[in-house]
Amino acid sequence: MATEQLDKPHVDPNVLDALQEVMEDEYPLLLDTFLSDSQARLSELHEARDPLALGHAAHSFKGSSSNMGAVQLAELCRELEERARQSALAGVEDLISRIDREFATVYKLYSDERQRFTG
Repeated sequence: MATEQLDKPHVDPNVLDALQEVMEDEYPLLLDTFLSDSQARLSELHEARDPLALGHAAHSFKGSSSNMGAVQLAELCRELEERARQSALAGVEDLISRIDREFATVYKLYSDERQRFTG
């Protein structure tokens, strides 16, 4: 699965184009909302103390990431959600660290995208 992810972009530009077309003037607000909500969702992942809470947080983060075209982030969250569902939590810290790293990349990309609409 990790090899498969190397072939995927961090962000699907077609999704961003479609969102920009649909949202028009509200597109920058959508980007802002995604960035702030994602930080809250990431905190929920780190604070989850049981498989149910972890699965819920991963599911929520997966959905928003997918809707915004954050392909690799959504896939990592899907994997975490599945592991939580199966209560297979051994080594889950590594997966959460991968989500942290991918979110850092995505955050930068979306922040750069947001900067196109400043001014």
